[in-house]
Amino acid sequence: MSTPPGRGPLSGGGPLGSGYSPPLQVTGFISTRPGDPDRGPAVRLRPEDAAKRLLFDGEIVWVYGPRRSELATLHVDESVPRGGVVLRDVVGVAVSEIVRVGKVNTDRPRIDRFFA
Repeated sequence: MSTPPGRGPLSGGGPLGSGYSPPLQVTGFISTRPGDPDRGPAVRLRPEDAAKRLLFDGEIVWVYGPRRSELATLHVDESVPRGGVVLRDVVGVAVSEIVRVGKVNTDRPRIDRFFA
């Protein structure tokens, strides 16, 4: 059975918030040094963009980039342009690339693929 148009995993055609992740453009990148007080992967989004994805300030989220995916802490920030995202210490992403930000699914059971 084929999937009807507009009902794929990232189309937002399912229940509210399930897989809905419109693309965002990286408008800024912050790289930290070992002595900096705030370090580690972080994402800054506008409140409207966070609300579309049912994300809240301080939540751990997935950042899906063109080369890899990484977990980061979400910070809601009014100064970020609409449709944009500012990343801190997220590996494999550069300014002007397109990324997706989504919830971490903790309800899915872990699947071990290694049988040795």
